[in-house]
Parts: sequence; structure tokens; C-alpha cells
Amino acid sequence: MKQDPIVVLVVEDEPVVRALVVDVLEDAGCEVIESPTADHAVTVLEKRPDIRVVFTDVHMPGRLDGFQLARIVEDYHHHARVIVASGRRGPEPGDISPSTRFMFKPYKTALLVEAVRDAAALAGR
Repeated sequence: MKQDPIVVLVVEDEPVVRALVVDVLEDAGCEVIESPTADHAVTVLEKRPDIRVVFTDVHMPGRLDGFQLARIVEDYHHHARVIVASGRRGPEPGDISPSTRFMFKPYKTALLVEAVRDAAALAGR
């Protein structure tokens, strides 16, 4: 029996990085929605309750960063899990909850796919 694809929201302001992540996840069988900012991602999440994983960068233009987006998802979109990535710094205490995964950039694409699958398995719990 064929499973529905994992719906992933990729939030990344760098177009080249976003395109790479989208390609990797689509090749892994995911349905991917793109967002260039965390502010835009909040709007997308309100319209797409089928999103199971949010993969977000930390530093982006706009009023929200990736850590703030993670908290919004945790507080209001219980159907989704969050993976936060950054090449600049790791999370400080209180930046993210224990249910949010953090990845340092650069990351291996296989690790990204594994993290998305693990997060999707936990989504909605």
C-alpha cells in the first residue's frame, strides 16, 4: 500500500540553498512547499494543515527568525514538527523546545532526509 508523501515546508531565504533542500527532499519522495521567510511560513501553515515537517533556517529577513517560527509551530500547529538549521550558531537555552531538532550547516543530505522522516513519524503526537 502506497503512503502519502510527507509534506514539508522549507523556510530558507537563500534561493540556492532552498533549491538544494527542495531537490533533496523531492528526490526522497516528499511533497515540498517553499517559503523565503518565517513571516511567510506562518501564512502558509495557516492554509496547509497537511504540513508535517517545517525545516527552517535561523537567520532570515523579516520580523521572525527560525527559532521564533519553531515556537509558533509548537504552540499553534501541533500537527507539525520542526527542524531548525544554522551555520552561524547553535540554539541557546530556551531558543527551542526538546521536541525541535537542530542541525548545523553544512549537513549531509542523507542526514537531512533521515531527520525529516524521523520528524514526520513524530508529527501529530
